[in-house]
Amino acid sequence: MEPRGLGDKLGGLVAFAVVAVVVLISALIVNVSGNLVFPVSHKFNGRKGAPLSEFKAHDDRRHARILKATQNAVDMVLGGNGHPSQDGLYFAKLGIGNPSNDYYLQVDTGSDIFWVNCAECGEHCPTSSKIQGVKLTLYDRNSSSTSNVVTCGDNFCTKYGENHEMSQCNKPDDKCDYLIQYGDGSSTSGYFVKDDVQFQKASGNFQTSSTSASIVFGCGTNQSGLLNNPNVAVSGLLGFGQANVTLLAQLSAAGKVRNKFAHCLDNSKQGGGIWAIGEVVEPKIKYTTPMVPYKLHYNVVLEKIEVGSDVMQLPTTGGDVSDVNSTGQNTAIFDSGTTLTLLPPELQQQIEEKILAKEPGLQVYKTQEDEFTCFDYSENIDEKFPVVKFTFKNSATLLVYPHDYLFLLKEGSWCHGWMKSQPGSSQPPVILLGDMILSNKVVVYDLEQQVIGWADHNCSSSIKVKDDESGSDYSIQYHNLATSESSGILGWLNL
Repeated sequence: MEPRGLGDKLGGLVAFAVVAVVVLISALIVNVSGNLVFPVSHKFNGRKGAPLSEFKAHDDRRHARILKATQNAVDMVLGGNGHPSQDGLYFAKLGIGNPSNDYYLQVDTGSDIFWVNCAECGEHCPTSSKIQGVKLTLYDRNSSSTSNVVTCGDNFCTKYGENHEMSQCNKPDDKCDYLIQYGDGSSTSGYFVKDDVQFQKASGNFQTSSTSASIVFGCGTNQSGLLNNPNVAVSGLLGFGQANVTLLAQLSAAGKVRNKFAHCLDNSKQGGGIWAIGEVVEPKIKYTTPMVPYKLHYNVVLEKIEVGSDVMQLPTTGGDVSDVNSTGQNTAIFDSGTTLTLLPPELQQQIEEKILAKEPGLQVYKTQEDEFTCFDYSENIDEKFPVVKFTFKNSATLLVYPHDYLFLLKEGSWCHGWMKSQPGSSQPPVILLGDMILSNKVVVYDLEQQVIGWADHNCSSSIKVKDDESGSDYSIQYHNLATSESSGILGWLNL
């Protein structure tokens, strides 16, 4: 069903500002006929001096969700186990309803459903958040003049039911419900509604104006597990996965936006970068490789890994464990929701040994329950340690520099960002590329052509995106969300 309320034209670009576990991200959506903007933040800002447990705890749970994912489950970036510093979440600030209220939503490329906590939730939804700058708001459809319940007879409900588990949908006039069980034990359930979502259009270079679109999203009435934990609580989730029910898919199906997005992650001390949906025209994308079809995550075929001039021995399997029709090729998951890089133990050991061999005599030690290899070093790491080169199908190469794969534990003490992935009960360990080694590059996820591409870029600067309505190219970069107006100017919030 075509989302109503879009009008004939939306404009050209939708932009988001994001702060990642080790990055700050501004996000942009390019519309084929529209341009929208809303701010997104992340709990962590910069990786310098951050406790190592922050990265491991988050990535362990992320890995567990990937191993347990099924066709009827959606994984999401969750935080938790009692300490807000031990999990990473992306946040998008969106206005919903008429009159509009602001909601802070998790943003995740591995999830598809857009849902918010609703007024009917009561004690089954979080009532407070300890994340700095986040105010929880319950969505009340009865207070919005543009809200409508989505029924089982709606086309959206039919599409959702094709790939998701539904508890009941017996009559066409019944509410279209949803039930999502996450691999870490959390769950969310409720029903779908359609209402106006408020955005900011990018109407020129660093200029915005308001607009809205009618979007179907979940009205959550029961949350469990970490979704209810006040240490990491937000008002809902905004998924950017590959399903045909995402916010992006709804707008794309209506011919209003391009079905592609990109991110550019800055791994400097302050963090930062850009998240773009639509046509990135500058920088020019240098490499592209096809997505592996029929995967739950963004997988590509991995052909070779080199540390300096040394070629690593790849495992016989890897990638997304949900693919039952494996071709026997190694695949790697692109996942900006994970901080570190997950590798099968034997591959992780090979890479670490080859890197350390380039600088013999280092005093190496283990930390965080022997999970991470660290060493003291006061010289320039980029001058002494090798570049790691990933080669994917179509000879697409991704260069990972020492400042991308090493992080500062404390002044003068560095740790490897390579983490051992652990196999599931009947699944092999995965190869998963997290935001550390995806940083300092524009990475494009082109769902129209089913390819992933990238190019090196200074992510603290702007990028250019195409406005198909006017034919113009607009430059967009992030601002400071903590000091920006509530109208949704691009920015970041140090969480």
